[in-house]
Amino acid sequence: MTTEPAILIENLTKRYGSGPTAVDALKGVNMSIAPGEVVGLIGPSGSGKSTLLKCLGAVIEPTAGRITLAGEVIYNNAWKRTDLRVLRRDRIGFVFQAPYLIPFLDATDNVALLPMLAGVANPAARATALDMLTALDVQHRAHARIPELSGGEQQRVAIARALANRPPIILADEPTAPLDSARALAVVKILNRLAQEFQTAIIVVTHDEKIIPTFKRIYNIRDGKTYEEPGEGRPI
Repeated sequence: MTTEPAILIENLTKRYGSGPTAVDALKGVNMSIAPGEVVGLIGPSGSGKSTLLKCLGAVIEPTAGRITLAGEVIYNNAWKRTDLRVLRRDRIGFVFQAPYLIPFLDATDNVALLPMLAGVANPAARATALDMLTALDVQHRAHARIPELSGGEQQRVAIARALANRPPIILADEPTAPLDSARALAVVKILNRLAQEFQTAIIVVTHDEKIIPTFKRIYNIRDGKTYEEPGEGRPI
């Protein structure tokens, strides 16, 4: 029985501008990622990594192509959803290089905020938040405010927030860049464990040489095109 891809990108293009000054940032990108899979996306600066992630996250509109997330076609030469905010909230989790947590809230409230915005009652949202913090081994800091957390703890809280609505997709943009080797590898280990546990497909955009050998599959993007490569899959 074939598992349907959690992320399927077909012939995706993105052009900025028009006429002789137009720039083709993406030139027919194709990717397929299974549920529970963590895939690396690498490439030089200006190759199209950020553009691809923004298109996939429904932050900017592609020019043409097709995007299917968890069996739903969300883009086919035009957006198929009328409210992209709801799509991002319910179907896509984001992890960034900086945690972007709310400093005057504690860790639990930062994670609970997303379910509450989706209409979940406060007690249930906080219970979900605590479950996510526990899954990331940071539950002992549940009532600490963000400035009281270490960099590694803040990144774990940010990952917990991304998982709070149990999205089928997580897009991680340089999530280990500010971390030392031990903490960077710990974050990647967590992402792999959670991908398996929740059957979440995760794309990790990275330049971090410490974590690239851990991926079993890599997409290398060069000049707006993706090239699939086998990764080392080195144990973490």
